[in-house]
Order: sequence, then structure tokens, then C-alpha cells
Amino acid sequence: MDSSTLQLKRMIYASLMAALTAVGAYIAIPIGPVPIVLQNLFALLAGLLLGGRWGVISIAVYLLAGAAGLPVFAGGTGGIGKFVGPTGGYLFGYVPAVYLVGMIAEKGRGRVAVDLMAMLAGTLTIYAFGVPWLKLITGMTWSKAAAVGMLPFLIGDGLKIAVAIPIVRALRPMLDGLTGPVRVAG
Repeated sequence: MDSSTLQLKRMIYASLMAALTAVGAYIAIPIGPVPIVLQNLFALLAGLLLGGRWGVISIAVYLLAGAAGLPVFAGGTGGIGKFVGPTGGYLFGYVPAVYLVGMIAEKGRGRVAVDLMAMLAGTLTIYAFGVPWLKLITGMTWSKAAAVGMLPFLIGDGLKIAVAIPIVRALRPMLDGLTGPVRVAG
């Protein structure tokens, strides 16, 4: 595959993952200042499937679309104001989380245990940005911010990670060569 074809494929897949992340945001269950959504599943899948660099490009497209006002954030909302609201830290956290997931996955060469560790690290990174931001914006105590911005989501995030692994194992062979040679371990 020549380099221009490879670049085109990478752009298409990055765009597709940005669109899927937006779709995941529409599936929102409001339970407080931070809703339950699927956008983090697709964001982390972008890192696993596209690698660090192209995963970040995918999430950057998603975040820029939302900042421009397109209704791609939780519950079909958009606008720059979302970045300074209670969920802004989670949105900002997607960039380093996806990069981290992608870099770990690239080094893991398709091993399931490494993918699990990558998704766990990415999820914790999102919380590391989201919970302090939630505390800062709302004036909550640390315990309250963790109680509403992390604890209700732990089981669901574990389920998302469990769902992501078979998705990645099914799709990764079709994307082989996008992030370098990736060997799918049995």
C-alpha cells in the first residue's frame, strides 16, 4: 500500500471514530452533573485501533466539532461552553487518555492483557482530568466530586472495557498496517 493510500485510510478511520464518539455521546443517561455515555468507549477504541497519533487526531476532530457548536457532546449538545462546564475536564482528558491508550496498545502488539491495561490507564486518565475539574467548577469537596464524577461510572466503565476487547480483536486485523505492524495474539 503506497503512502498516500495509507494516509487516506488513516484519515477515513480517524473521521469514522470521531463520528462514532459523537454517536456515543447521544446515548446519554443523565444522573447528575456527569451523565452516563458511551463516548468514552469510542474514544478509547480510537486509541486501541488507530494508535496514539491517529487516535488523538480522531478525538481532536470530535472535540473541535463540539467546540464549533455541532451537537456532538452528551445529550446532543455542543459549543465552547461545554469545556468550561462540569464535564469539561472529562472532555479535555480524552486527548491524553487516547494518546496513552494508543501508545500502550502499539507497544503491546495486539496482546489482550496489554489492551486491557491500556483501557484501564485511559479510563483513569479521563477521571484524573474530569474529577478535579468537576470539583473546581462546582465547588464540591473531593469526596463529593469523586462520588458523583467517578464512583457511579466504575462498573459501567468496566463493562465498556470488557465489550471493547472483542470489538478490537475483530476489527484490528482489518486495520493492520495503519499504526505499524500489529500482531493479534491468540
